[in-house]
Amino acid sequence: MVGSVGSLYASVEKLDSTYLLPGAVKTSLLRPAVASPAVSNNSSLLLPAPSSEPAKKFFKCSFYQTDSCYDYITEVSGTSCPVCRRPMTKTVHYVPPKPSSSEQQLQNGKGFVQGVVTYTVTDDLAVTPMSAISSIGLINTFAVTDLSALQEMTVQIGYKEGVEILRAALQSKTVLTDVFLDKKASPPS
Repeated sequence: MVGSVGSLYASVEKLDSTYLLPGAVKTSLLRPAVASPAVSNNSSLLLPAPSSEPAKKFFKCSFYQTDSCYDYITEVSGTSCPVCRRPMTKTVHYVPPKPSSSEQQLQNGKGFVQGVVTYTVTDDLAVTPMSAISSIGLINTFAVTDLSALQEMTVQIGYKEGVEILRAALQSKTVLTDVFLDKKASPPS
C-alpha cells in the first residue's frame, strides 16, 4: 500500500479485541463501504447514507379457518395459505429488534474502542495501545539516548487537519511530521 496506509491498516488488523467495544467489527474499519463517485458532484468525503430501501412487507392468511393459519407468513401477497388454501393478503408489520448497547454506541458515533485507553501513534501512523513497555520499545527502536531531547506536542485535529493527514498518509511515511511539524517550521504566509 502507498504511503503510511499499510502501517495504519496493519495496526488495526493487529489490535486485540479486548480494546474494542463488544460487537464492534474490525472489518468495518478494514473494509469500509465507499460511496460511488457517481453519488457526489465533488470530491468531498462521504459517509454511507442510511438505507432508503422500503421496509419489507409480509402477509398472512386473512381468513383464519384454524389456529394453524396464524403460523405462516409470506413475502408475496396472494400466496395460498398452506392450511386453508385461501390467499394470504393481510399485511403484517415487521418490528426489528432493539440494538444492543454496543451496536447503539456505534450507531451514535461513539466509535470502536473500549473504555479509556491511550494509544501511541507513530509518524507512519502505526497505532498501538500505550504502555510503559511499548514506550521503552519505541525509545529503543528510535535509538534515543538523550531523553531530554524528547518533546510532547498537543495538536488539535479538525476537518482540515483530517484531510491533510489523509493526503499525507497516501504520499508519505512521515505523516505527522509533514502535517504538524512542517507547519511550525515554515514561516507564515
